[in-house]
Amino acid sequence: MNQTKYIFVTGGVSSSLGKGIIAASLAKLLQARGYRTTIQKFDPYLNVDPGTLNPYEHGECYVTDDGAETDLDLGHYERFLNVPTSQANNVTTGRVYLSVIEKERRGEFLGKTVQVVPHITNEIKERMQLLGKSGDYDIVITEIGGTVGDIESLPYIESVRQLVWELGENNGIVIHLTLIPYLAAAGELKTKPTQHSVKTLMESGIKADILVCRTEHELSQDLRQKLALFCNVKKEAVIQSIDASTIYDVPNLMLEEGLDKVALKKLDLPEKNLPDLLQWNEFLHKLKNPKHEVNIGLVGKYVELQDSYKSILEAFIHAGATNETKVNVVSIHSEYLDAKTAESQLKGLDGILVAPGFGGRGIEGKIETVRYARENKIPFFGICLGMQMAVIEYSRNVLGYKDANSTEMNESTAHPVISIMEEQKNITDKGGTMRLGAWKCQLKENTLAHRIYGKTDILERHRHRYEFNGEYLNELEAAGLKATGVNPDTGLVEIVELESHPFFIGVQYHPEYKSTVANPHPLFVNFVAAAVKNKVGC
Repeated sequence: MNQTKYIFVTGGVSSSLGKGIIAASLAKLLQARGYRTTIQKFDPYLNVDPGTLNPYEHGECYVTDDGAETDLDLGHYERFLNVPTSQANNVTTGRVYLSVIEKERRGEFLGKTVQVVPHITNEIKERMQLLGKSGDYDIVITEIGGTVGDIESLPYIESVRQLVWELGENNGIVIHLTLIPYLAAAGELKTKPTQHSVKTLMESGIKADILVCRTEHELSQDLRQKLALFCNVKKEAVIQSIDASTIYDVPNLMLEEGLDKVALKKLDLPEKNLPDLLQWNEFLHKLKNPKHEVNIGLVGKYVELQDSYKSILEAFIHAGATNETKVNVVSIHSEYLDAKTAESQLKGLDGILVAPGFGGRGIEGKIETVRYARENKIPFFGICLGMQMAVIEYSRNVLGYKDANSTEMNESTAHPVISIMEEQKNITDKGGTMRLGAWKCQLKENTLAHRIYGKTDILERHRHRYEFNGEYLNELEAAGLKATGVNPDTGLVEIVELESHPFFIGVQYHPEYKSTVANPHPLFVNFVAAAVKNKVGC
């Protein structure tokens, strides 16, 4: 196969219809047929990346191996495809404009008046083809964030129009994801919003090749025919995307609907072999037929919005299936948890995870959670800030340093057991300046971490500014809190654990980012196993 083919996924009628899941599901089917496939996301907001966005605004910020702070949809892409993404897989309007303005300042436009067309659209098109021109992929799927008709999406829609024309027939197609609402009063599904959305797309010069219709009810053949006629697509290109019990059902549902077949036909590509979804369906079978059930507390300060901890929740699904266990995640707001309420809020949990985060709000609740888990021998897992809270809790309640803290919360603490990294001290810009991406970690033998990973050298993704203060290492280790994973180049403590506890581990990195359906993360797998063991009392 010589020329890379391109699939563009747009959305209409409403946001949050699941463009990322449809894109990832189609990519999974094409990958399972033997095509080298990747997905990229273009977001129409002016932030250079999601790194400075509040989790309440945009959900979690996902981090890639190369240190890019990206949209959470890239997590779906990796979880479905089991292929790492990079900075090139996520582009925002802010990044596009910043690049164009920097080029203008350098004089690269030779005195031309810089405009949206052609300068911004050319930049977008160039970035849309970056992965395709690498030679690593047969098919590149590009998800366009937002909804057709949004003012901020217009440059992307225009860029897609130009690119589909430039690529030539059968080299670029557009999938339009839309909503078919059900009116209970009338007792019927309505196609008019979709018709209007397709019309808006056509007014921009783009004809949808495939229509994917989100619906709560089955689409009849008559309704499909009506959509095909009024939206100017073939009937077989009207794809039903009905509500599913889990997002991991969607590839199979899209396979039944023939989405991959229609896409390949439009791209003039052979179907090759049938999609190999054996491992995927084994995972689904275990997920849907659990032998055990556990309740795990997720203690954080953004629990009102599920997307704030998206990768953690998905990692629990992967680990639960591996253990043939249904994991009920109990969200607990750390801001409303203290010494008086800890017993009532945490009692009965089979395991406790203290989540990542930034800032001082809800910190004391997290520290109290660690104490409760430690003293009551409940399996404990701390991630990033959760690991730091474990160090503070142990320093306060075992070493006796009652004012022990992180300099993030209290710059003048007498015992800064967590302090800002040396290279972070003079940094003023917030975006893209943390310790980001994959870093080495060396594990000590005969430790919990070593048993979990089964090797001594690992690579894990980070996103933090503060670290374990090495000045307190000997004291903490002498008191029982062991540093069992250390960066071999910097000496930064990456993992702490307690030997005198059934399962107590804190990690400075974010293991949830690397958990996929094909490779569930071993830390989550072993944590869920410990929760099962704790519940049955083995």
